[in-house]
Amino acid sequence: MELQTLVEALQARPESMLELGQMAELFGASEKELTDALNAGLQTGEIVKVQKGIYALPQRMGFVVGRLHSHPKGFAFVIPDDPEAEDVYVSADNRDGAMHNDRVVVRVRTGRDGRLEGTVERIITRANQRIVGLFNRDGDGGVVIADDVRVMEPVMVDRDSARGVESGHKVVAEVTRFPQNARPMEGRIVEDLGHKDDVGVDVLSIIRQFELPEAFPKNVVAEVEKAPKTVDPSEFAGREDLRDWVTFTIDGADAKDLDDAVSLTRIDGGWQLGVHIADVSHYVKYGTSLDKEALRRGTSVYLVDRVVPMLPRELSNGICSLNEDEDRLAFSCIMDFDEEGRQTDYRVVKSVIHSHKRFTYDQVSRGLEAGENVPYLAVLKEMESLCRVLRKKRMDRGGLDFDLPEPKIDLDPLGHPSDIICTPRTIAHQMIEEFMLAANETVARHMKKTKLPCIYRVHEDPDPQRMDDFLEFVGRIGYPVKREPGKAIRPKDLQRLLTRVEGTPEESVVGRLMLRSLQKARYAEENLGHFGLAAKDYLHFTSPIRRYPDLFVHRALTMAARGEEKALRRMKKAAPDTADLCSIAERNAMEAEREADNMKIAEYMQAHIGEEYGGIISGVTSFGIYVQLPNTVEGLVHVSRLPGDYYVYDEKMYSMVGQRSHRVLRMGDKVRVRVTGADVARRTVDFELLENGRDGERRPGPRDGGRTPQDGGRSARDGGTPRASGNAGRRGGNRRGGRRKAAGTPDAAAGEPGGPKRDGTRGAAPAPEKREPRKKQSPPPARQRSGEGPAAPADGGRRRPKPAARLRDGGEHDRPRGTGKNGRPSGQLFGSAARAGFEPSGSGQGSRGPRRGGQH
Repeated sequence: MELQTLVEALQARPESMLELGQMAELFGASEKELTDALNAGLQTGEIVKVQKGIYALPQRMGFVVGRLHSHPKGFAFVIPDDPEAEDVYVSADNRDGAMHNDRVVVRVRTGRDGRLEGTVERIITRANQRIVGLFNRDGDGGVVIADDVRVMEPVMVDRDSARGVESGHKVVAEVTRFPQNARPMEGRIVEDLGHKDDVGVDVLSIIRQFELPEAFPKNVVAEVEKAPKTVDPSEFAGREDLRDWVTFTIDGADAKDLDDAVSLTRIDGGWQLGVHIADVSHYVKYGTSLDKEALRRGTSVYLVDRVVPMLPRELSNGICSLNEDEDRLAFSCIMDFDEEGRQTDYRVVKSVIHSHKRFTYDQVSRGLEAGENVPYLAVLKEMESLCRVLRKKRMDRGGLDFDLPEPKIDLDPLGHPSDIICTPRTIAHQMIEEFMLAANETVARHMKKTKLPCIYRVHEDPDPQRMDDFLEFVGRIGYPVKREPGKAIRPKDLQRLLTRVEGTPEESVVGRLMLRSLQKARYAEENLGHFGLAAKDYLHFTSPIRRYPDLFVHRALTMAARGEEKALRRMKKAAPDTADLCSIAERNAMEAEREADNMKIAEYMQAHIGEEYGGIISGVTSFGIYVQLPNTVEGLVHVSRLPGDYYVYDEKMYSMVGQRSHRVLRMGDKVRVRVTGADVARRTVDFELLENGRDGERRPGPRDGGRTPQDGGRSARDGGTPRASGNAGRRGGNRRGGRRKAAGTPDAAAGEPGGPKRDGTRGAAPAPEKREPRKKQSPPPARQRSGEGPAAPADGGRRRPKPAARLRDGGEHDRPRGTGKNGRPSGQLFGSAARAGFEPSGSGQGSRGPRRGGQH
């Protein structure tokens, strides 16, 4: 009997629990078949054993199965497998040895405040088989302190494995015994990464922590060695020969994996746009060792100083890259548009192309915006015209357009950060974004029409409660959103709101809070639409060098063209698991990229401790405010460092209110701060608010007939629940070297290109306020330049507890206050949408170079 069949049979029964013999009689299966299925269910947590010989579904016995998300203070939340279920708070005393990311079964009860609390009953699977951390010698052996602050237990290592390892080295320790009761965690050192201050060891530690595969297996290398270095004319058979079309690439200056090119010609009544994508499926055959390794990796990971590629560089930078003046095999999506941007025809064909020019974003931007004479300028101007038409049409249908600042971190030869720059979003970026979005939507419609097996990029409708909270907030600050009673919000409604607040003090506030009200984009075998892009059909087609879902789509198109029905059935069966694996790989890559960024930002700010800067409030929480500097560096001003008053968090307005002065600190407010600390290990920056930083806005208090949290509104400190991550404002009248595509869209925000992580011009951090220069001060650069790095807003997503490193010095109590829906801390509006748990987004093209921009 299959496990799934057994689970469905149990769900259909009224009994809360059954004996083995009863099940055999009821379900007509042998006890051996049932035992095998029950054991499998016990391993996955889908079934629990109540006592000897008696089994039940966990939910019927008051159990919840999920993944433990730890906090450095000791408590944790269990994120249930059921996405509709509430998160469960677990105190430090009730974890029973469970560690961060372990899969557990918890017994649930309702706490005094009405929220779910639980006790870990069983650990299903251990997540931390290896620990990356700092080694300190202790006698003959030593101890390893994990880099991940959510793994609080030190690892005691034995003398043999510690032999020759020096204190201060970063190591990888394999756990041999997990903590239980009073017994410590034990392990052995399996890799010495080098001294923590050696060049590159910091990023290498992150690679090991997130288990990113670097070297390719020998069998994969052997397959790649057989790949051709040039295209053989015999491979042109069955392809459209488009080599005489004026085609070129537009990428970051240091990009090497050029997987898309564009062409454009004027036709009667409009344009013919060609989006030509490297035909990676021609070289990566289904089921080969190379294909299996690409699926295992799922995506390329763009760290601050290196790339961990999905495909070997011999392919990604070689035969698959659409290099200048070289013939290449491609998949071309050729689309006809009229003058209004309506698509009148399309075809998706295998082709052979020839890239006539390798442009950078900067070159195209200078030609179109600065009037410089660049090659193919007439074609570029036509592309600009089509771009503006397509963008207007997308905005008219309700596609969301966010543009948040994204940092580009420059490193010196020793790997230390030398500069942090805010990269602008230029017309060159916008052109590629719109063209890639158009191709992705066109291919998605084609896949739906032909009913081919597919992996779609989906962005589901917002959670109703979150959206209601958001709409209540914007209405309270003077921007009510009208919608039909009883009907869900439409993307167009939100886009109109963004248009209304553009250029006002509330723009940053509303944009960030809106992002946090959206879901997180993911991959799925079903076509569920894309809310952020206001698209009924959407997928990723344009980056097969760095994303496996794109390669999956290419392969399905190839098999369909060849009539390989058996292979297509096999792909359809594999699609659900492939989509899940790719979503997991993407989230892991985003976390690793974010961790590397935050580490280098903290290191950079260590050289600026004691210096003062102007910034804006980018987040408000019950334990303090976050301030973002013009170069996107973000730090925490703990509530204890708010001067001159006692501040209380107002959950309704997502602000801090001084109880004597009635001074209000809200999202988007300009303030002045002093850097007081930067912790590289914890990836955090600390500020203190200068008392003369701003006058503050006086809020009506009790004497004025107004209400404060103390005399009516419940605050997080009072046990209140900030419901939606939010912020208030006054009523006012690539990634490195990489590609920034659809940075302003919600798969850039919730919405796309499929990476998660920060952007550009509109909504960019304001310039520093003028002040007298301090002697010997070298402030963090806040300049903007026309760079190549993409900037992608992040997708909406499920909130998680704020990383532990942020909470300290009297922050949240052991039983966290101010937890929002599903038990997660809410009202915590952190600077960038990506940091708040949203994926990057864009047209489907991420950035190149050491970093990736966003992903739809």
